[in-house]
Amino acid sequence: MITDLSKITVTPSATILDTITAISDGAVQIALVADDNNVLLGTVTDGDVRRGLLRGLTLEANVTEVMNTKPHVARVGESGSSVMTRELPQLIHQVPIVNDDGVLVGMYTDRDAGDRGEISTPVVLMAGGKGVRLHPLTIDVPKPMLTIGDVPILEIIIRKLHAQGFRNIFISVNYLADIIENHIKDGAWLGVNVTYLHEDKPLGTAGALGQMRGTLNEPFLVMNSDLLTNADLTQVVQFHTKQNAKATLGVREYSFQIPYGVVNINGTEVESISEKPIHRSMVSAGIYMLDPWALELVPEGEYCDMPTLLDAIRGRHEKVVAFPIHESWLDIGRHDDLQAAREHSVHWLETK
Repeated sequence: MITDLSKITVTPSATILDTITAISDGAVQIALVADDNNVLLGTVTDGDVRRGLLRGLTLEANVTEVMNTKPHVARVGESGSSVMTRELPQLIHQVPIVNDDGVLVGMYTDRDAGDRGEISTPVVLMAGGKGVRLHPLTIDVPKPMLTIGDVPILEIIIRKLHAQGFRNIFISVNYLADIIENHIKDGAWLGVNVTYLHEDKPLGTAGALGQMRGTLNEPFLVMNSDLLTNADLTQVVQFHTKQNAKATLGVREYSFQIPYGVVNINGTEVESISEKPIHRSMVSAGIYMLDPWALELVPEGEYCDMPTLLDAIRGRHEKVVAFPIHESWLDIGRHDDLQAAREHSVHWLETK
């Protein structure tokens, strides 16, 4: 049971961005909305935020636009095991505890129902790249083996996957593959089963998947091995299944501000002027969920990147959906990114 709810509690005047921060800091995939008397008004989960973003809300929108005003709650005196046994079959993983006046006193999570179960979903980690932008650090060390707090990036990723219940890991390797294999080995010491996909030449972000054709009978995750995230990837699995899609693409909002006034003109006539506008786009987060059928579209032993594969799936009129990721996320592609990860190593090394 969680008794200190300060990190995950926000006021009804909070923005969605404030709420995302609370969800990330609390690391339990939920925020609680309470008034000045700590009376529970509603809850906001990752899914609530994602649905809001998908329908066009901005991060500056009020939390009340996305909160669930009728959350499932537990009463003081109910045991955690009985509450979570009741709620988990409904895919509810966090249950606030309130007294007779509706005041928050704690929260149960799925941990109160026992250890998190194992799931069979395979995960493919793409680790064959040369990491040229991180030279000279990657001349003798593959990028996934660069360390954050003395722990290789790839090991951090695998430990997080293990904590979420994933056990079947595939790693595509090419550049300095022996360094990766000598460290990770068969994965037993990390509590997982590791199988290596060897590339004789660089095959792009999807090319190595061709080796898996005919070997899988369930959807699988694909993830770049140079990114860190505290997202709960089991939610990607659940989302993909509910959407009945052939492919799910993890996306993340990216924004930048133009440092000038932008003038829209029609011929010589000024139609509008926007002072230093902020532009927002959804970008790929390097996390994918694919149906085994998609492997038939990957030419074995030939170069293929993920956008090409996704376009091929769409070209056959199959469903490709987006899963917004708002939890902490960092693509370690440049020296500045690596430095930022190292400065916040404690945050990234958490596996809860």
